[in-house]
Amino acid sequence: QVQLVESGGGLVQAGGSLRLSCAGSGSIFRVDRMGWYRQAPGKQRELVAVISSNGGTNYGDSVKDRFTISRDNAKNTVTLQMNSLKPEDTAVYYCNAVGYNRDYVPFTYWGRGTQVTVSS
Repeated sequence: QVQLVESGGGLVQAGGSLRLSCAGSGSIFRVDRMGWYRQAPGKQRELVAVISSNGGTNYGDSVKDRFTISRDNAKNTVTLQMNSLKPEDTAVYYCNAVGYNRDYVPFTYWGRGTQVTVSS
């Protein structure tokens, strides 16, 4: 079993910044990819940013040049720095991890989500 614990989020005014963090623990052999997705009310879950174990990144078009993702492979943590936030960034943000557990069984896990609200 793998647990993902998210922290950060909250309420911020447009133009402000927030930082989200996610820590993985449990039966982890290797995490190949970690990242963040978000879901706004009435909309589908969408990619925010993901980062691979070698540092390669992929961002959603709407957050490029505003958000930065980073990770600590040794600690199985991922951080999302969000700058220049807009009201349309309001959503529940979910941490995601893809890898292998200690039995070398592949896994995909999601965190419980953290609310980000950007006021205009």
